[in-house]
Amino acid sequence: MTDDTRDDENNSGATVSVVGPREGETIMLGTTRMRVLEDGSTTGHRLGIAESVLAPYTPGPTQHRHALHDEGFYIISGTVRFTVGDTDYDATAVTLVMVPPGVPHTFANVTGQPAVMLSTFTPDLYVQYFRDLRDTIASGQEMTPRVNIDVMSRYATEPATDFA
Repeated sequence: MTDDTRDDENNSGATVSVVGPREGETIMLGTTRMRVLEDGSTTGHRLGIAESVLAPYTPGPTQHRHALHDEGFYIISGTVRFTVGDTDYDATAVTLVMVPPGVPHTFANVTGQPAVMLSTFTPDLYVQYFRDLRDTIASGQEMTPRVNIDVMSRYATEPATDFA
């Protein structure tokens, strides 16, 4: 297998996506490295999947709500703190956190060790949000809370101001 994502067809003509360990689209967002494993192009936009490596003491995004998609987080290693409303949950390896639409949430790595998590987006709507953030940073625009909120709003997401 090469370092490129590979699509194979089976006898039914359906496309199967195989993404190896050093493959996928890499998006750097500050101290977080995201690797997009499925951007929705194989799943008819029903599902997006990304692996994120959060460096030690990585702050999370502003607490927010998604209107149109579920978001799941499976912790592979380390500890990720999820804040849901006023409640904190420290999710360790082999923990799954599912966030349905409308639920205020954020996450951060508050430890001195890296944390790795697999995220799902159903549908894939939010994968493009991360690309837009990357492009905004690359353009030299300062990533202020207002800029981030503007990008979020393109993807049916808003800050949870009642928990700010």
